[in-house]
Amino acid sequence: MNFIYLMLVSVGLLVVHDEPVVGPVELEPSPSISEEWSQIEWGQIGHYTTGRVAKQYLDPAAWARIQEILAGDSFEEATFYMDDVHSDDAYDSYVDWHWVTIPDGMTYDQTEKNPNGDILAGIRQLTAELKAGGLSEDQEREKLKFLMHLIGDIHMPLHVGTGEDLGGNQVRVTWFRETSNLHRVWDSDMIDSRQMSYSELAEALGSVDATTIAEWQAATPEEWAMESVSYRDQVYDLPEDNRLGYEYRYKNFDLVRLRLLQAGIRMAGVLNEIYVQ
Repeated sequence: MNFIYLMLVSVGLLVVHDEPVVGPVELEPSPSISEEWSQIEWGQIGHYTTGRVAKQYLDPAAWARIQEILAGDSFEEATFYMDDVHSDDAYDSYVDWHWVTIPDGMTYDQTEKNPNGDILAGIRQLTAELKAGGLSEDQEREKLKFLMHLIGDIHMPLHVGTGEDLGGNQVRVTWFRETSNLHRVWDSDMIDSRQMSYSELAEALGSVDATTIAEWQAATPEEWAMESVSYRDQVYDLPEDNRLGYEYRYKNFDLVRLRLLQAGIRMAGVLNEIYVQ
């Protein structure tokens, strides 16, 4: 190599490529459905936002009891705990609890149930166990965190999947020139693109009147899921080239805001029901 060549490389004007790979390339095995689903849910900011909203609507008695249970853990951070333990094999039995499949034209009751459980079964089970009591401190703390997380997840429209594309995870898109997928766009890309902290986002969601709060909190988890189903046409309304950006966010961010607000208010309603005697 001559002196000029070395100078160009050193200042980054010339890129030295590795030798081309010769022979067959070994591909990593494709993840299972459960493994791919386990990677997709509201992002951290989204979950923290639901927690911040819920805190505003908690009954004082419920809030006092929850603080005792969390034993110093952050309420907002507790909403993300179920994702934090993904990498721990001890929690593999909960992987399928993050989602549910309800094909178009069906209700949850009409679907074939996942033997490993699903998000609706998980919410029902955790709520019943927390109401029944008799749990150790560690058990109650963990089940509370799981329940908070799942209430957030079910309000993310693509956590109620069609059974065809892993809740949009297999729909490849470009988000502001970056490779992504439809699920990630709803999980975190739209939220992150607003460059707001979770407390700023929670404040920006605004509030609703007492009648609306009562209506939202009276709805069942199965109804929350069917609400997510009802938004499918909007969520999947993509341009032919699947290039998403300002226009898609403009058309859909109000729905993100609505679902975060509903998740937080309903989370408070469920926790009030459990902890206010």
